[in-house]
Amino acid sequence: MVTVADCQRVQTNWFRLRAETCGGEVWTDGPLTWIDGPDGQNLMFPTGMTTAAVRRGVARAKERGLHIVGAWLDLDVDPTPLAEAGFTRGWSPWWMTADLSTALDGTDPRIELQLDSDDYQGEDPDYGRALAVARRRPVRAWYAAAYTAGPRRFAGRAWSFLDGDLAGVFDMAVWPPFRRRGFGTGLLRAVCAAARRAGARHAVLNATPAGKLLYTSCGFNQIGEGITWWNHLDLGPD
Repeated sequence: MVTVADCQRVQTNWFRLRAETCGGEVWTDGPLTWIDGPDGQNLMFPTGMTTAAVRRGVARAKERGLHIVGAWLDLDVDPTPLAEAGFTRGWSPWWMTADLSTALDGTDPRIELQLDSDDYQGEDPDYGRALAVARRRPVRAWYAAAYTAGPRRFAGRAWSFLDGDLAGVFDMAVWPPFRRRGFGTGLLRAVCAAARRAGARHAVLNATPAGKLLYTSCGFNQIGEGITWWNHLDLGPD
């Protein structure tokens, strides 16, 4: 049976893989695991922490010129040190899982698995460079992009990541003008199918309220809930 701890492990390892591929850092401070990159610094699922340790992590983010620090927690972990270090409570990840032997069949010709992309040229080049994760060998991650037909327009994206026999689904998004056209379902099926072919037996993800309906319709069930905390850093002069 897939557990919340499994979901947390997959997400931590996904953040770790991205950091290692894209020039970020992974370090520990006692029991705390921090991961930097490529889209900010994150404290991954601590079971306990002190204000001093959290402040050390924030100081390191400032030294590296980062603008945001996140923390991912179980609901039963005391967040007081985060509040004392300047964090505010954020959104709640709803942990969900699906059995890939019975869910997410079918393909959508509008969805492409890609190893590189020019969709981010001039707009979000840092994200484009992150596709290096999909080019790593042995293959552990797959990137899918959605496109409209006639004229071709970039409509959305998703990732999956193989960790043991679990496939983590991450960063799935359909741009607002293209929603309710089946792109979300197509993206989800594509990245889950790629991971299933590589040996994944179950998929896991964290959902927002906006995404939960889609995931439920595709065979995912919620197994737990967490919480995030965020510190948006002012890097200007004191």
